[in-house]
Amino acid sequence: MARIRLVAGFLTVGLWTLLSRVFGFVRDVMMASYLGAGPVTDAFFVAFSLPNMFRRFFAEGAFNFAFVPIFAKKHEAGEDAESFARDAFWGMAAVLLVFSTLAVIAMPFLVWGMAAGFARDERFDMAVVFGRVAFPYIFFISLVALLSGMLNAVGRFTAAAAAPVLLNVVFVCAMLLADRAGWPMGLTLSYAVPVAGVAQLVMLWVAVRRAGFAMRFRRPRLTPELKRLAIIAAPAVLAGGVVQINLIVGRQVASFTENAVSWLSYADRLYQLPLGVVGIAVGVVLLPELSRRLRAGDEGAGQHSFNRGLEFSLFLTLPSAMALVVIATPIVSVLFGRGAWTALDTHSTALALSIYALGLPAFVLHKVLQPLYYARHDTKRPFKYALVSMFVNAAIAVGLMPVLGFTAAALATTLAAWVMVLQLWHGSRGMGRAAQLDDQMKTRAWRIVVAALAMGAALYGLNILMADWLVQSGKRYLALLFIIAGGSAVYFAVAQVIGAFSLAELRASVSRARRSNPS
Repeated sequence: MARIRLVAGFLTVGLWTLLSRVFGFVRDVMMASYLGAGPVTDAFFVAFSLPNMFRRFFAEGAFNFAFVPIFAKKHEAGEDAESFARDAFWGMAAVLLVFSTLAVIAMPFLVWGMAAGFARDERFDMAVVFGRVAFPYIFFISLVALLSGMLNAVGRFTAAAAAPVLLNVVFVCAMLLADRAGWPMGLTLSYAVPVAGVAQLVMLWVAVRRAGFAMRFRRPRLTPELKRLAIIAAPAVLAGGVVQINLIVGRQVASFTENAVSWLSYADRLYQLPLGVVGIAVGVVLLPELSRRLRAGDEGAGQHSFNRGLEFSLFLTLPSAMALVVIATPIVSVLFGRGAWTALDTHSTALALSIYALGLPAFVLHKVLQPLYYARHDTKRPFKYALVSMFVNAAIAVGLMPVLGFTAAALATTLAAWVMVLQLWHGSRGMGRAAQLDDQMKTRAWRIVVAALAMGAALYGLNILMADWLVQSGKRYLALLFIIAGGSAVYFAVAQVIGAFSLAELRASVSRARRSNPS
């Protein structure tokens, strides 16, 4: 039953994340049609990446990894968890208000720091305007991240997982309004960003109140518990900063090639689908689960949770990576190939997507391995590992830029991710039984690899078979759907036959996920 409950949590978060990514695809398809991969798109992607970068820096990564275990411990022990959460919430709100104001004033410097290549053309001024409009999003979404951590810690995953759907719904509605009313598309999208942040915050605030937490206003103050939280979070903040430096290096390299920021961003959106569905689902569910198990001294249950997270991740990630490598061009062409989109855009985006896909398993394994450290309040070693990863990323991106152009940024991201995973795996060897592979994981791992290879062969053959249909406007959607469905059927059939997964276990997990509390 514990296995079913854990996988049910993965599925609940994963299915809502999948819905969010589907709306995200609708958003990206519309952006590609309206704007293509031009200067306005480049400027908007950089402007939108700024609040997201700082959000991952402060809230979703470092702060939440430190906050969730402490909050969960207090909640389970019957201590005043809400008081601690209120102090953290209103303290964060005060800091974010000051930070957002300063960032809006300093936006030209932030844009230059993110994409110095823009300074040579019109993209710079556009990015500054878009950034000043969009940046307040960090205030709302960071508070959303804290409220999400509270809900996840008490086993209520649905509302937090559903909130990102609002962002993409607001984007889609904004583009439809802009097209009908004749508003500037880039500026309209920028205004949609903080509007979506408000919508998400309202949704999570209601969900938290329904969970029994009033979260009434409290004057910000630095309590001893918040000091302890800051001490635990500090190394993770630094580690998060290192990860964001990797992204900045990639943006800088891309900014010196016209349209490259857009190509990398569209490719990033595509590989973020499986990364989001699997990686976020596992990371969200696994951290509080491991924290509870290890705090109770139950190493066996901790090992079970870790291995099921690893197994679930590999089972969905390896075939996804295989598909994004083998049929990258048909995917990009069919999804984005209309309106202002060009053949060069397809080729360049597909190339970047293939490179990113090679690192997809590493990106997801990172989400599985990191909770082993944070559940033990160990944030120092991940920071040290992240520093090594940062230097690898910078050396490859900058060193190979003259040879590979903008694709050096994608290659650097992929290789740095694998370096990070290898370090996390090596460092976990001394963590005892909870971090060891169990017999089921060892048995199923190679079977998953075999099934993914069979799928790759099937996708390659189906791509050749459907080549004519893929270039016909009326048939290309059906052709891509047929290729993906055929490859998926081969994967699941082979996986079931050779024992890579249990169909009965999956059905039980889905059934439990459907019955889970929607709040």
